[in-house]
Amino acid sequence: MSAPTSSLPEARSSEQPQHQPLDKSGQRVREMFRQIAPRYDTMNHLLSLNIDKRWRRQAVDQLRVNSNAPILDICCGTGDLAIAIADRFGSRVQVIGSDFCHAMLEIARDKEAARTAAGGRGRATIPFIEADSMQLPFDDDRFQCVTVAFGLRNIVDTDQGLREMVRVCAPGGQVMVLEFSQPSLPVLKQGYGFYFSHVLPRVGQMLAKNDKSAYEYLPASVGQFPCGERLAERFRAAGLQNVTFTPLTLGVATIYSGIKPDSGIKP
Repeated sequence: MSAPTSSLPEARSSEQPQHQPLDKSGQRVREMFRQIAPRYDTMNHLLSLNIDKRWRRQAVDQLRVNSNAPILDICCGTGDLAIAIADRFGSRVQVIGSDFCHAMLEIARDKEAARTAAGGRGRATIPFIEADSMQLPFDDDRFQCVTVAFGLRNIVDTDQGLREMVRVCAPGGQVMVLEFSQPSLPVLKQGYGFYFSHVLPRVGQMLAKNDKSAYEYLPASVGQFPCGERLAERFRAAGLQNVTFTPLTLGVATIYSGIKPDSGIKP
C-alpha cells in the first residue's frame, strides 16, 4: 500500500445527497484500508454479529468447482473468502488471492502461515498477490471461478472490474460476487440505513481509532452501489450468462453469479 499522505480527499458523509460521486480513487481507498487493516476482521465480525462468516459460507456453497483449474479471489483483503474456498476445495485446486492493499495482504499471509504452523494440511498454501483489480496480472481464460467478497464496490470502475473478472475466467467458468445490498422491506430498510449512517461510523471509529472517513465511506459506498437486478444487468453487459442473484439476511447482502460463455467468443 502507498504511504500515508496529507493530501487524501475528504470522505463524503453518508448524509450527503446520493447523487454526489463517491471518491474511490485508488490512492484514497488503498490508504483507507491500510489504516483499518489491523482491526479489520475484528470490526467486521463484531459489527455484523458474525453474520459475515455465514455469508461467506453460503457464497462458497454456490461455487461450481468441476475441474482442477485454479480459483482467483480478487480484492481479497485479509483473505477470509480465499481461505474459506481453499479449505473447502483446496485439496483439488489452487486458490489465489489478490488485492492492491499491501497491509491487508500481510494479514492474509499471516493467517496462512499460522495455519501451516498449526499443522494445517490437505491443501496448497494460498499465494496472496498484490494486484490492481482493474488490470489483473493473469492470462485470459485461466480460472474456473473468479470471486470477490465486499470488494467490487471499492473498485474505481465497477464495469472494468467485472470485465477483468470475466477476462481471466475460463470459458464455462463462474464469476461470483458477494456484496452488501439494500433491504427492500420499508422498516428494515430504515433501520439498516440508520445503523449504517449513524451507528456503524461511530463504533468503527471507536474500535479502529483511525481517520473517521473509513466508516463514513462504507455506508456511502453501499448506498451508491447498484444492487439486485441493476448489478445483474452489469454482469450481463460484461458478457456473463445465466446470471442469478440471491439475497441474504433479508437483503442486507446478496450473492451474484454468472457463467462465462463457453463458445470461445470473449465478451
